[in-house]
Amino acid sequence: MSNTSRLPMDCLKMVFNLFPNWKRAAEVKKLGYKLHGNPFSTNTRRVLAVLLEKGLSYDPITVDLKTGEHKKDHFLYLNPFGQVPVLEDGNLKLSESRAITQYIAYVHSSRGTQLLNLQSHETMAILTMWMEIEAHQFDPFASKLTWEQVIKPIFGLETDHMVVKENEAGLEKVLDVYEKRLGESRFLACNTFTLVDLHHLPNIQSLLGTPTKRLFETRPKVRKWVHEITSREAWKMACDQHKSWFGNQEK
Repeated sequence: MSNTSRLPMDCLKMVFNLFPNWKRAAEVKKLGYKLHGNPFSTNTRRVLAVLLEKGLSYDPITVDLKTGEHKKDHFLYLNPFGQVPVLEDGNLKLSESRAITQYIAYVHSSRGTQLLNLQSHETMAILTMWMEIEAHQFDPFASKLTWEQVIKPIFGLETDHMVVKENEAGLEKVLDVYEKRLGESRFLACNTFTLVDLHHLPNIQSLLGTPTKRLFETRPKVRKWVHEITSREAWKMACDQHKSWFGNQEK
């Protein structure tokens, strides 16, 4: 093997060696995060699920999306793109729900549910690949379907059934791939629940209350997977706004 080809592997080894130091830093720092978001936001729920799987304390700060608070100066200071959620950890401010979940999972890898598969370079690569598949293959269709069938009615807007039909066709192809994969593995990345499965939860939960539910139900292995991940206690708590959000604000 040439020195050039060994370089990426050596870099990965350095990253692995840093994990114990990150964990020690997390243990000595005061646990507790500020989470700016909205409990009805799918992206906010994605972060809530990780915090709850890890058993971490957090301070939920409600951003009123209906009044456009996320586009006002005080919030744009936290995230200039005007999107929830934002996580504050001391001086660190993070946006993008998947980046936040990975940060929490890495820093607290020794605590609560093990959401990463870092046994080897190969398992880490597979985990990363499936997170990318969720973000770039599953989410575009699922998010549009959630917007059309769940979010638009809340704001008194009419669902575009042509858009629904087009995106259901795309989602079906993705779920066909999932059905095959879940015949080989209990969960998408490996045989244990990871961030990959967790990242799917917000949109899946929303779509289970719509006619799109049939796409999950008609694929036996996908149906079993969906039932297993949506039945997790941390996820059920994330979906309970009083327990995961407003109840915490009252403490």
